[in-house]
Amino acid sequence: QVQLVESGGGLVQPGGSLRLSCAVSILNFGIRTWAWYRQRPGEERDLIAMITGGDLTNYVDFVQGRFTISKENTANMLYLQMNSLKPEDTAIYYCNTGQGSRLPWGQGTHVIVSS
Repeated sequence: QVQLVESGGGLVQPGGSLRLSCAVSILNFGIRTWAWYRQRPGEERDLIAMITGGDLTNYVDFVQGRFTISKENTANMLYLQMNSLKPEDTAIYYCNTGQGSRLPWGQGTHVIVSS
């Protein structure tokens, strides 16, 4: 029972943009806190952006001003708009809850930033 399905990744040049999507199949999507996570080879998953049920957002410094997290409650969808991409952004991106216990991880979506 896959509850988190990420999509939208791909290969982009430095300075380019991507919009990642996360389809969530659980109850009470709209009142939970959600987040995007990044994982690079050999590293742990790191939370990079978070949004509360009331649409308050938080970002780590290295994506602040470049990435925007948002959601559509009716559609149970979470998004990450990624602008001004850098090679350092190359990673697998996952969605999950941002508070409490994590749901089983989805497959993630690969982002490669390279010229």
